[in-house]
Amino acid sequence: MIAKISIIIIIGTLLLFAYFDWAFLQPRKKKWWWRLLWGLPILFIAATLQQAEEKDFVPDDIEKLFAYFDLLFVIAVPWAMFCLCSIIGRLFKKAKAGRNVGIAMAIICAATYLYGRHIGFYELEVKRVDLSFSDLPPAFEGYRIVQFSDAHLGTYTGPRKEILQRAVDSINSQKADVVVFTGDLQNKLPYEIEPHMNLLSKIKAPDGVYSVLGNHDYSEYTNRSYEEEFENREQTKALQEEMGWRLLTNGHNILRRGQDSIIIAGMENDGEGRFPQFGNIQHTLWGVSRSAFVVMLEHDPTAWRRKILPQCHAQLTLSGHTHGGQFHIFGWSPTNLEYKEAEGLHQAGQRKIYVSKGLGGVIPIRIGCPGEIVVITLHRKQQS
Repeated sequence: MIAKISIIIIIGTLLLFAYFDWAFLQPRKKKWWWRLLWGLPILFIAATLQQAEEKDFVPDDIEKLFAYFDLLFVIAVPWAMFCLCSIIGRLFKKAKAGRNVGIAMAIICAATYLYGRHIGFYELEVKRVDLSFSDLPPAFEGYRIVQFSDAHLGTYTGPRKEILQRAVDSINSQKADVVVFTGDLQNKLPYEIEPHMNLLSKIKAPDGVYSVLGNHDYSEYTNRSYEEEFENREQTKALQEEMGWRLLTNGHNILRRGQDSIIIAGMENDGEGRFPQFGNIQHTLWGVSRSAFVVMLEHDPTAWRRKILPQCHAQLTLSGHTHGGQFHIFGWSPTNLEYKEAEGLHQAGQRKIYVSKGLGGVIPIRIGCPGEIVVITLHRKQQS
């Protein structure tokens, strides 16, 4: 995960600690034991090199990655903030003020991380959304869809398993007509799914549980051959079917209420840049009438403007992928810089997309952005 930035981390650590040594350790050189602090950057650099050598996106022992992030954000980043504030203070001849601000920033950084790691990640929000459409079939007035997304099951180790139990209980308590999962069930490989299959198979709804694949579900975040990736991908699909979920891979199904019906469609992940792009609108909606009401499941929200809006008539699209950035400050998230539809409800004309903030993430930290289960109720808009 950090291989691409490991050199930057190491160089930055050495430069900042050289400054720290000059500004704070050398003036105390008579107390030789202060020099032992040089052991801290050496240990951190060693840990960084160890993480950089990991061949996969995340190590098989994911707790090692979490321990590294604890070291990074509880010690290294707060210390770096202190050094930077101290440097700025000295540049403006306000060394004491810079040091004091640095101490405050270091405490804030460490406390914020610890909150997000041990409190924020355990928070779960049920978001209720009412959506109206003029072409919704009458029999589907009040139809309830529960959406959840981005479970990243490999992260639910130890006490974090309790989060998944609460999520399943909450999903079932909504009494939905249909439940949909919009991708990223695993972090990298299907073995992460197996310990949680019994629990996830308890998710029930009268019209079933439908799912699509997310970018992590293609098993591409590993240093394996194409053949192994293909086998892992097929296993991921098989495990979802074994749980009783209906996985839609560029396909659809018809949901009926008497003489009325709607389409639940699922397109394969269709991202930009480094993300898998396997979505095919024509295959997904093959044989579907232009007059049909379509709920489209697509993991990556960037596909909405690239393919779904211009190539089909799907009235409602449900996506995930962004996690809401897992970090909000005054309602703003860094994902707003990257995604036009970063989270929540968006509309183009009469067509809508809801982007879920997801349940979890590869790294178990959420700050001001709790995990999310979405309850969507469909309504028929009265013609004026």
